[in-house]
Amino acid sequence: MILAAGLGTRMRPLTDHTPKPLLRAGGKTLIDYHIEKLVAAGITDLIVNCSWLAEQLEAYLGDGHRFGVNIVVSREDQPLETCGGIVQALPFLCEGNLSDEPFLLINGDIWTDFDFKNLISCKPDAGHLVMIKNPAHNPHGDFVLASDGLLAEKDGHSVAESYTFSGISVWRPSVFSHFSAGKRALKPVMLNAISKRSLSGELYEGHWWDIGTPERLAALHEFLSIKTGS
Repeated sequence: MILAAGLGTRMRPLTDHTPKPLLRAGGKTLIDYHIEKLVAAGITDLIVNCSWLAEQLEAYLGDGHRFGVNIVVSREDQPLETCGGIVQALPFLCEGNLSDEPFLLINGDIWTDFDFKNLISCKPDAGHLVMIKNPAHNPHGDFVLASDGLLAEKDGHSVAESYTFSGISVWRPSVFSHFSAGKRALKPVMLNAISKRSLSGELYEGHWWDIGTPERLAALHEFLSIKTGS
């Protein structure tokens, strides 16, 4: 599932008329990079949620045929935040999934060279987060990654022990099955899983960009242009 329903407020004026996943860097839209990497990992059944300027994203994605994938669009009248978006999409995520097989969840407003194939065999108790070293815009991090591979809250730990959530994770559908429909954040779900020692993590030290501002999008474009020699 690719999360693409945000309003893109911090990206204005770029997102006044274009949904953030369709902004371009290095000659492609942000969502193109995700789809290409998912295909390369052998993942071809995708769900994309959308809300702001949803008709543009729906028209661009279609049924996924031109990308070589199957895409189901989960449209939200108003952005439901991450957990709320997952809950609405559960019928698609659980379709034919009687054994609670995990699904990959990716923020639509990041760029990374992380290989999604590394998560194909991931079978977490509840969830598994890919963590990164703390970027300048999040210097204190989100969670502590313990030596046993489990995530813990930051309380009582130094900043040096904390890492930032990359926006890439794996979850069991059953984690969300008891929630009612509506706007709901993912952070409380993470904290609940941490309290049950069922949220694991791994550290990724490759390239990762959070495309949260026009300046970061411009920097990514420059990086990709240099990388491809274009």
